[in-house]
Amino acid sequence: MAQHFLLSATARSLSLAKVMRMTEDQAFDAFRSIRWADTDGDAVCGKCGGCECYTFKARRIFKCKACGSQFSVTSGTIFASRKMDLRDILAAIAIFVNGAKGHSALQLSRDLDVQYKTAFVLSHKIREALAKEQATSKIDGEASVDGAYFGGYVKPANKRADRKDRRRKVYQTGKRQAVVVIRDHDGDTLTTVAKHESEGVAYVMANVQPGTVVHADEANHWDALEAKYLTKRINHTEAYSLDGACTNHAESFFSRIRRAEVGIHHHIAGPYLAAYASEMAWREDNNRISNGEQFLLATSSALAHPVSRVWKGYWQR
Repeated sequence: MAQHFLLSATARSLSLAKVMRMTEDQAFDAFRSIRWADTDGDAVCGKCGGCECYTFKARRIFKCKACGSQFSVTSGTIFASRKMDLRDILAAIAIFVNGAKGHSALQLSRDLDVQYKTAFVLSHKIREALAKEQATSKIDGEASVDGAYFGGYVKPANKRADRKDRRRKVYQTGKRQAVVVIRDHDGDTLTTVAKHESEGVAYVMANVQPGTVVHADEANHWDALEAKYLTKRINHTEAYSLDGACTNHAESFFSRIRRAEVGIHHHIAGPYLAAYASEMAWREDNNRISNGEQFLLATSSALAHPVSRVWKGYWQR
């Protein structure tokens, strides 16, 4: 029997111990080589695009020869105005990508010996950068669409006679939201969060190219897709897969995010649900590459992302 990819040596190309043994100078060089890969690590001014920059011996900053502006290796990125050491940021990204089902902010705060608030914001900055990368995809060829509900947990009563049917709307807390996923059978995954699964129809039509073969279940709201796409419908009361129709690709994604909700984060509802959904989409799309490649992808996405308008000064409102 063939060995699973995740158990093979090929999947392990990043050592957290090696990252933690880096000096700050080595971490600085790593950031330079990733952010300015096109110029072999030579600094490029974020204001004018100038490639000729002075360096300072006393501080790790640059000064553009053309416009005179000073900047650091993280200026203008999602890590701008940082207080953490560069090595700790690299370690945080390495820890983040190594979590197959995600990594909680509480555990990250203990790993790095920082406040929970610091770990929480840092994790969400990485998620925001990954979500921006995922949002550029367009789905074509063959895809599965589906929706699932998360959040709004109602604790069951002790006595069976007092328990409520938590599936009924009257017993929901109002926090329950639907994650609608479009999963290309070749790998790309797009997600959105809505109050009801039926709101995902417009999202599918906006992001799936005409001519795509769309797999969906028998829910009535997916009937609208038949006017634009060749659809294959599956009745899950009869089978998971039948006559070439299935939504197993979407269900695989829901399995991952459900495990993250139950086993790692315990609560991913509310305004953060979209961020966690995007993270899990990224993990699904990149689960067949080594953790070293995932680390480079996540770091380059973060350094290519501008300053966050959501997470900069989050706790200061």
